[in-house]
This record gives sequence, structure tokens and C-alpha cells, in this order.
Amino acid sequence: MTHQIENMKQLKVIISGGGSGGHIFPAIAIARSLQEIDENIDFLFVGAKNKMEMEKVPNAGYKIKGLWISGFQRRLTLKNLLFPLKLIHSIFSSFIIINRFKPDLVIGTGGFASGPILYVASKKNIPTLIQEQNSYAGITNKILSRYVNLICVAYEKMERFFPKEKIFLTGNPIRKNIINNNYKIDNAIGFFNLNSEKPTVLVIGGSLGARTINNSIHNGLNIFKVNNLNLIWQTGKAFASKADDAIKKINTHGINTYSFIKDIDLAYQAADIIISRAGAIAISELCSIGKPVILVPSPNVAENHQFKNAQSLVNKNAALLVNDVDANDKLVDTIINLYNDEQLKEVLSRNIKKMEVKESSSVIANHALDLLRK
Repeated sequence: MTHQIENMKQLKVIISGGGSGGHIFPAIAIARSLQEIDENIDFLFVGAKNKMEMEKVPNAGYKIKGLWISGFQRRLTLKNLLFPLKLIHSIFSSFIIINRFKPDLVIGTGGFASGPILYVASKKNIPTLIQEQNSYAGITNKILSRYVNLICVAYEKMERFFPKEKIFLTGNPIRKNIINNNYKIDNAIGFFNLNSEKPTVLVIGGSLGARTINNSIHNGLNIFKVNNLNLIWQTGKAFASKADDAIKKINTHGINTYSFIKDIDLAYQAADIIISRAGAIAISELCSIGKPVILVPSPNVAENHQFKNAQSLVNKNAALLVNDVDANDKLVDTIINLYNDEQLKEVLSRNIKKMEVKESSSVIANHALDLLRK
């Protein structure tokens, strides 16, 4: 399905979202799908200054502007005193960005930077769309929902957060390199310097790392060695040096650590078992990959939505769940028990693959272009 918008100048699209990979990677996936429809679109991303999107988006080949914005803390903190000033400054900056770039369309994927730019775009009657990844809507998207034209969601029953007439159920966009993951296993094993005779465990605590998962793996490193397992361990920057020191002490071929894995598609290909947080985008990617998964939901999210995301898989016998509070005692043992249970691995792989939603980013891209046609 493609859209041809005839007799139009070059389309200009602003995409905003950031703060974590869960907002950034869907934004990039949507941009890629729009480019497949019209390769001449001029994109501008808008993010928050000093956040990871300021690095990840240029690495993906797109230009980005940063706003001076951050979230309102749920606890009492001096940072909240700056929030009204940052918000006003970001709205003013958004007016300047929009007046200079003159977008035909503005898309938001969540995160605080998307608030000001989408608000300004809606007030200037520019077509606007937001994409909500989670089963529990983020505060920025809840506020924006009254202003934007269209809301793409990944879960049913989202009318409790958004106007029903604006909602389209599309699933979550995931990176094309993950969907088209057809690499030979030998390439992945060589890329990560693994022992080809050992099974591989992939640990990804989100793009920023996960302290509880990291501590659990750190404390159980010798168990991976004793059980002849490869390990690909993404730690995030904060835990990287501690993990590096521990890996050097283990000194075993196939046990490796990375602060961030850029080529996550290769890591998924190499893995026999995957340990992950339960963010919405992570789960969408894991459903596409179709391998045995152990989820450790983050407890530090609104309305405990990661636990709800994980439970939706557990209820269909598509993943195992280890609560964050239990991870230090149970996570490594759960990994070893799963590794030794061939039947359970087959069942989990089969059931999680059934939950895959295909071509979400293309569906969202076409909905976005429909706004222009209207």
C-alpha cells in the first residue's frame, strides 16, 4: 500500500520523541517507513538536549534540534522549580523551529520533548499524530491527545486515556533490521567473539541499563562459566566499568560485556535465550524475534505498566517473568533452568512468535500521510 500525493512540494516532516530507546527507535522506524513511500521527504527530529536522542538520531542519518526540557519529577525536588521555565522556553523554541522548517506534518512518539512541538503544531493547524507504545499512556501523550488529529496505539481499550474517535490500533513500530533479521548464525557468533560450541544468553536491560539485572548477572557470572554458556551482556554506561572488571576476572571465551549494543539485530540472531526489561518496544521486538524470553519488568514506571506488559505474555505461556525484587535471588537460576528445559524453550518460542504484529511502522506511516490527503 503506498500513497502518492500529487502536485505537492517536497514533504517536510518533524518527528519528536526521546529520553529512552523506547521513544527514539519507534520514531526512526516511522521515518524509515515514510521514506519507503516517498524517498524525498525532508525530516527534522526534535528531542531533549543532553538526552540520548541527540546521539542516536544523527547516527541514524537524520538531523535533530534539541529543546531545553525535562520531565516533572513525581517526588519533591529542586529540579521541579525549573520545569515551568523550561516548558515556556521549549514552547517558544518550538514556534521558532516550526516557523523556520515549515513542516507539513508533525509526529510524536512520546517523551517530554514531543509535548511542546506537537502542541505548537496543533495550534498552527498542522496535521499531527502521536504514537503511544504502552498499555498505560504516558502523561505527555495524554495531554497531547486533546490537541492532535490522530493517535496510533499498540493495545486495545486505550479509550480510557484518549478520545475514541482519534484512535487507531496499529501495534508498535520496530526497527527494520530486526524485522529483516536473516543473518547467518556464524556471522553473529563471529561478530560477538562467541564460542560456537556453547549456547548464548543475551541480557539487555534497556538502552540505559538496568541496575537489578546487572547486579544479578554480575553476581552469577561464574555460573555462566560453569554451565558452559556464552553471554552477551548490555549493561548501560553506568555499570560498564564494573562489568568490564568482572569479565576480565572470569577470563572465559564467549563471556562479553557492552555498554550499548548498536547491532542488536546480530545479538538477537546469536541468542538462544534472551533476558530483558518489559518495555513496550522491547516486547514488540521480542515477539518478532520469537526466541525464549525471561522478562524482568522495571518497577520504576507509571502504573507498573511493564509488569502488565510482561503479564500479557506470561498469560499466553509466551515468556517467563522474574519480578525485579526477586532478581538477585532468582534470575540466574531461572536462566539455567530454562536452558536445561528443551520443551519449555520450544513452547515459549512458538507462543511469543504468535504475538507478533507485522508492518506496524508502515501502517502508521500511511495513517500519517492520510492526514495530508484529508
